[in-house]
Amino acid sequence: MSTETPQDLFARFQQNVLAGRPALDEEMLADDVVVEQPFASAGRRRTEGRAEVAAMTRAGREALPVVFEEFLDVRIHETADPEVIIAEYQMAATMPVTGRRGQAHFVVVLRAREGRIVHWREYQDRPAIAEALASMTGGSAGPG
Repeated sequence: MSTETPQDLFARFQQNVLAGRPALDEEMLADDVVVEQPFASAGRRRTEGRAEVAAMTRAGREALPVVFEEFLDVRIHETADPEVIIAEYQMAATMPVTGRRGQAHFVVVLRAREGRIVHWREYQDRPAIAEALASMTGGSAGPG
């Protein structure tokens, strides 16, 4: 049994992202993990199970042509429940082809049990992500 705390698991997530790896690796996920992204497109709002979440994060990393460079303004909020933290942060990235940089805000509610993530609810500033990707590629974000 792993002794990683929710804070440890969030730090590992950050290390994975900055190393260009999938954000959530299989070893940090419980068998019955649930990832929710309430503002994602239909069909991508809820993913269940270790293998499915790992596949989703691998595919997401492969599909996003950016290099994540740093986490900014990271704030970790502990809750009355020792299994749960809330993390607020910005991620900054560069598009290797253009050298342009962008950033966006995120909030994650992370629940860990026995050293593994059992629930990850992520809120992304999707308009900022679209705008950052458009500015990084030299295009326009278009209507929201």
